[in-house]
Amino acid sequence: MMEPQPPANQDQPSRALAADFDHDPGRFAANQRATESFSIFGDVHDQVANRLTKITNGPILDLGGGNGKLAQALHRHGRSTIVLDRADYLRDAPRPAVQADAARLPFRDESFTAVAALWMLYYLSRPEDALIEASRVLRTGGIFVACTSSRYNDPEFAGVLPDWGKPFSFDAEIAAVIVADHFAITEVITWDTPAVRLPDTAAVALFLRGRGLSADEASQQAPHWTTPMTVTKRGCLIWAHRR
Repeated sequence: MMEPQPPANQDQPSRALAADFDHDPGRFAANQRATESFSIFGDVHDQVANRLTKITNGPILDLGGGNGKLAQALHRHGRSTIVLDRADYLRDAPRPAVQADAARLPFRDESFTAVAALWMLYYLSRPEDALIEASRVLRTGGIFVACTSSRYNDPEFAGVLPDWGKPFSFDAEIAAVIVADHFAITEVITWDTPAVRLPDTAAVALFLRGRGLSADEASQQAPHWTTPMTVTKRGCLIWAHRR
């Protein structure tokens, strides 16, 4: 299939992505399974854990940490973290874990030496609120790290993915600008590369389920692609510190 071009209109209003974890847990589980099974380079959690272990030795807060992928990676380095999420799947995260809103953190000022916000700020209509809170609970000079995908992620499936190409509240096209309003950015790592290899139709169906299609829609669409195939990932990882 030919790669589609980005839509001509770049001035569309941004929106938060649907936080569907509790009412559609199968979508979230499928996304994690597809990443674990078919990613060529792996997810960012190990990379972030490796770097945090080297550059900070104090308490770490994982905002929107879900079922604890970053916490598990940090534990392999002998480091613990507090996982915070508002969704019920937090019950599967390593302890300590706190069910709360990232925009209203139940922690004292300057409690942490690092705060991570991986794949989560786009679920907020105002990611700035979470960044203000992250800055508040960070010590001066503390590390902030966030990542997100591009609005043009997974272009091979642009024709079937919901709202492909439309801006969202914290996409790779605007994320660094938003973070720079609250932190001093030290590095922005971007990617635009084939990063997922789907070996067969079942893998395509799992991938599409994880990207937002219903189970029936994913099963119906999957046979339309010739496998094996690779999928292009576009996004960014932002490293910063509190001024």
